[in-house]
Amino acid sequence: MINLVVGSQWGDEGKGKLVDLLGKNADYAVRFHGGNNAGHTVIVDGKKYPFHLIPSAILNKNIVGVIANGVIVDPAVLIEEIDLVEKDGMSLKNKLVISDRCHLIMPYHKALDEAYENARGKNKLGTTKRGIGPTFADKVSYNGIRFYELINWNTFVEKFEFQARIKNKILKLFNVSPINIKKAISNYRKMRERLLPYVKDSYQILSQAVAKEKNILLEGAHGVMLDVDFSPYPFSTGSNVTTGAVNTGSGIPVNKIDNVWAVVKAYLSRVGGGPLPTELFDKNAEDIREKGHEYGTTTGRPRRIGWLDLEAVKFTTELTSTNNIAITKIDILSGLKKIKVCIGYKYKGKKISMSSCGYKELAELTPVYKSFPGWSEDITGIRKFEKLPKNCQKYVKFIEEFLKVPVKIVSVGPEREENIYA
Repeated sequence: MINLVVGSQWGDEGKGKLVDLLGKNADYAVRFHGGNNAGHTVIVDGKKYPFHLIPSAILNKNIVGVIANGVIVDPAVLIEEIDLVEKDGMSLKNKLVISDRCHLIMPYHKALDEAYENARGKNKLGTTKRGIGPTFADKVSYNGIRFYELINWNTFVEKFEFQARIKNKILKLFNVSPINIKKAISNYRKMRERLLPYVKDSYQILSQAVAKEKNILLEGAHGVMLDVDFSPYPFSTGSNVTTGAVNTGSGIPVNKIDNVWAVVKAYLSRVGGGPLPTELFDKNAEDIREKGHEYGTTTGRPRRIGWLDLEAVKFTTELTSTNNIAITKIDILSGLKKIKVCIGYKYKGKKISMSSCGYKELAELTPVYKSFPGWSEDITGIRKFEKLPKNCQKYVKFIEEFLKVPVKIVSVGPEREENIYA
């Protein structure tokens, strides 16, 4: 069985929790795109584990985590996560695999990311300044450096010095401090010793797992509305987020995927710039942000809040061939007297679809809303759908009917066991 988990919105949907749940029966958990600009938080026995690179299902006892070739890796961040897990007594020996094809995020990538953002002034994109965009740019322009080079140390040093000298000239133009090449190489030598034991041919491992019909869980790192092709570009991430990215990012054929799970947060949030049609700026936004602890796992920045945008979610679920839905954070809406849902867009007086919108249209259009009466009850202790408040049931059923995809899980709280299963 192969399950794929994708975020159906602009990120922060609660993918980490679903991944952790599905990971109970998985043999392999795979990250196949993105970098440490993604953040998945898993809560186990009251303790939070914020993962940015290691597959978040790795906390399940018998699972092997794979960071496949489509992921770009900041070695320092990865070592921090390894230390976090091993500090709690879990050894990652024979439990974590890193593809030798993964590209490395270098210090000059992070410096360039910040320099470009500063240069944009009021037109900032709202990047996480983790070096994601510049790393992907180097990858496609044949200037990237991978774990493959890190294995071959002399080649790594030669390529790093060459790239760092070029990048330092660019950084000086932006009045940004250049990279200390000698110090950086020394740091990478130390990190190399820590990470190389995990570096393997992930394609062979996953190919054999597919052939043996092992249970594989594919972890989408971002919301589909941040996909580099299907987002309101350039307000996007640097990688493809859709189902097709599984093949390019891990080697697993798309036709082998059995289930595509879309995680739908019961309201909307995002970190970063760009248009957000249903964004709220009132007390509802403040209350939801505080109650839902809506601050970025990666950046710590307060997230922008909006009503659930089903026009966008319908587009992403169709794009990814979603056949199962998990609704998250619906408990956060408890206490609101009225809840709105966007069911379409109007642009210059005419109906327009999400797929026809660029960032200009999204910034100027008018959302079409449907209103629902809220509910006041605390629902975190409920484990059966029919026990939910009637208004909450109506809200969930409307989402299911609008998207024409079955809702299989309703998360009513952050803990592992706080779920309703269809």
